[in-house]
Amino acid sequence: MNIQQMMKQAQEMQERLQRELAATEVEATAGGGMVTVVMNGVKQLRAVTIDPEVVSADDVEMLQDLIVAAVNDAQRKVDEEVAGRMGGMMGGLRIPGFGG
Repeated sequence: MNIQQMMKQAQEMQERLQRELAATEVEATAGGGMVTVVMNGVKQLRAVTIDPEVVSADDVEMLQDLIVAAVNDAQRKVDEEVAGRMGGMMGGLRIPGFGG
């Protein structure tokens, strides 16, 4: 296999991975389920659900903190998903910056 074939194959693998990640969704919660976010595998936020009980004009700061926590947790889950898929594609080869 020459280098051009290898590059083409790598490009195809990357495109397939991007399509799969865009179709993958992770869900994360904060505050015992008071805030739930859904994010796809390319870290696009798809949905935010807020329990009405947590909505209070007196404590907007807590709601903001819960949203940030849920989004950060979703991003961590996406990173884990990407690392797992990359590890599977690379046969366990560890590449710095890709979950390694």
